[in-house]
Amino acid sequence: MMIPVRCFTCGTVVGEHWEEFKARAKEGDEDPAKVLDELGVERHCCRRMMVSHTDLVDVVSPYQ
Repeated sequence: MMIPVRCFTCGTVVGEHWEEFKARAKEGDEDPAKVLDELGVERHCCRRMMVSHTDLVDVVSPYQ
């Protein structure tokens, strides 16, 4: 699974928040903006990258 380690724009480390963000926001349980606020991700570029990232392994390889 591809995990975004750093923000592509500013280089801030965001990988430590990815699993929790994915579990809480991507499943539709909570508002992504609220989750990012609680995780401490404040920069716009980092927030955009977290919200727009897609795990390509799940899309490209549906048969495991």
